[in-house]
Amino acid sequence: MKKILTALSFALLSLGASADDTAIKTQLNKLGASEIEIKSSPINGLKTVITNEGVFYISEDGRYVLQGQLYELTDKGPVDLSGRMLVDKLNAYQHEMIVYPASKPKHTVTVFMDITCHYCHLLHQQIKEYNDLGITVRYLAFPRSGLNNNTAKQMEAIWTAKDPVFALNEAENGNLPQELKTPNMVKKHYELGVQFGVRGTPSIITESGEVIGGYLEPKKLLEVLEGK
Repeated sequence: MKKILTALSFALLSLGASADDTAIKTQLNKLGASEIEIKSSPINGLKTVITNEGVFYISEDGRYVLQGQLYELTDKGPVDLSGRMLVDKLNAYQHEMIVYPASKPKHTVTVFMDITCHYCHLLHQQIKEYNDLGITVRYLAFPRSGLNNNTAKQMEAIWTAKDPVFALNEAENGNLPQELKTPNMVKKHYELGVQFGVRGTPSIITESGEVIGGYLEPKKLLEVLEGK
């Protein structure tokens, strides 16, 4: 990521004042970025670029690039605009999520989790408490060590099981799947996590696309979701 961003900064400097979307995409392709989508941004003079490496902001003349979350300051607090750009893509994976629904839902969060993560395990142990507070929890897979390991293959087996909820509960109780599967679905989840800027687990995504980095106990998460 750092190498790509450094190379990207120098490459864009060479594009000149007449840069257009095609020229910017060409430079990004050369640097290894893919799945490039260029959109307008709420800041005059900047374009939003969504890539497999995450969300960037590029000046319209193609000379400058920014990486990081973009927030709008409102009366109700800061709003994560970078994450909001990815909400539709996140929800497109809803049929691949392992979902623990609240009986009386007030909020829905999506959690990028790893079955080897202590704090993910702690969160899962309290799943009923989240649900009782009206929080529906949707899980996506994010193997912290990447995709070329047994954890990713075990998570693929869980997410593609006939009963993923049962399979995940078993794994969280120490009964890991014996069958290892190539992480195809997990790869998509992992790549989406990278786009959201996920670097560790659990990473909680709100309905508006805001990233809450790290574990929060049930009542504290409810307070954050309700802006208290």
